[in-house]
Amino acid sequence: MPTLTKLFSWQEAAEHNTKDDCWIVVDGKVYDVSDYLDEHPGGDDVLLKAVGRDATDEFDDAGHSKSAIDLMKGFCIGEVDPTSEPPTSISEPKSFGDKPKPSVTDKLKEVQYWAIPVAVVGIAVVAGLLYCRKK
Repeated sequence: MPTLTKLFSWQEAAEHNTKDDCWIVVDGKVYDVSDYLDEHPGGDDVLLKAVGRDATDEFDDAGHSKSAIDLMKGFCIGEVDPTSEPPTSISEPKSFGDKPKPSVTDKLKEVQYWAIPVAVVGIAVVAGLLYCRKK
């Protein structure tokens, strides 16, 4: 007995673009990964950026293991209707859940995480060289 496959339009797949309702398309198949976002090793933002368009290249480039590909089969809910047209432009996902876009202050804090240790090491090297030079 043949398995019935649900067909979704590109538009329908693209409408499911929130953290609570996230669908992606890989190799013409539609996956509901809403329940997997928090467990995805690459982070939920990678999957949220993939909604509404063909994410096959990104999926293949990531070098997923056989077990990841097998796991993915459990999230398949259908296929993209081959007669539907992919959207010409993709809008920003509706919501990234509890992750707001980073502000300028957040970006400065990120710089501080690496800039301060690098400055301390640099000063220590210069001080060491000056100390050795005096001897």
